[in-house]
Amino acid sequence: MNILITEFIWPEGIQILESFGEVIYDPDLWNNSEALSELLESADTLIIRNQTKVDERLLDSAPNLKVIGRLGVGLDNMDIDAAKRRNIEVIYAKNANANSVAEYVFAAMFDASRKLNQANQDVQAGNWNRKLFTGSELAGKTLGLIGLGEIAKRVAIRAKSFGIRVLGYSPSASTYDFSTELGVEICSLGELLAQSDYISLHIPLTEKTKGFISMEQLRQMKHSAFLMNTSRGGTVDEKALVEAVQTRQIAGAYLDVIENEPIRENNPILYQPNIFITPHVAGLTEESQLRTSVLVAEEVAKVLQGKTSVCRVP
Repeated sequence: MNILITEFIWPEGIQILESFGEVIYDPDLWNNSEALSELLESADTLIIRNQTKVDERLLDSAPNLKVIGRLGVGLDNMDIDAAKRRNIEVIYAKNANANSVAEYVFAAMFDASRKLNQANQDVQAGNWNRKLFTGSELAGKTLGLIGLGEIAKRVAIRAKSFGIRVLGYSPSASTYDFSTELGVEICSLGELLAQSDYISLHIPLTEKTKGFISMEQLRQMKHSAFLMNTSRGGTVDEKALVEAVQTRQIAGAYLDVIENEPIRENNPILYQPNIFITPHVAGLTEESQLRTSVLVAEEVAKVLQGKTSVCRVP
């Protein structure tokens, strides 16, 4: 078996895959289309993250491909239908980074409510301004979850322990578990936008969700509210977001994802003091990446052995 890995993976995953075939690992290969196409000619397995674009053209150069392993959960960089037509199984890291993303949401809320880094910088500059850095509590605030998958579920569980009221809205998924087991108040999108102090996006990027948060939605939010996006950048209209922050329609935003990654120098969201950007790291912790690498490697190995994977994309 020839196993091709085009983006970074933890060593434990490589060790598992080496038991099933020859592994070629180049974490920058996704950015070299010519070399990638050449290596795919003999590949039985392809392991990727979110940078490798798996489309018709790429699949045409991989006549022997049996399985694709996605080191993550987002599938918007893959043409799943094209893979199915070629009888290529797609494996993803089901729930492996859910804890990490849920904790990132809380890191963002704590940063918005208690400016510890800014306070530290101010003290180091020789000041002692206690009034300036009077923060706010999360207890009693309202968190709106848009999208009710596994990550949102874990956010809701943690929010409950902080005394946070949680509203939930899903464009597609069932809301039963949230409303009955977690005490999440299921409501309309308009109600969620109008009542939430923090709004966290947990939706995939599809034709229906592209630009899901536009100026229309931003105008319905509280002026004191913060938007957090750990899902996909294309779900937020960035131009509208910049305008909303500049005009103080909302207080700010925490973006772990943007529409075009990596971010370009001329992107105006870089220069807004109340828009905080991280480089798509919400799901990147040592623990989650070990889980992701091992899980995908093990489940891909099952497919190579003719077994059924629990992480197979239906």
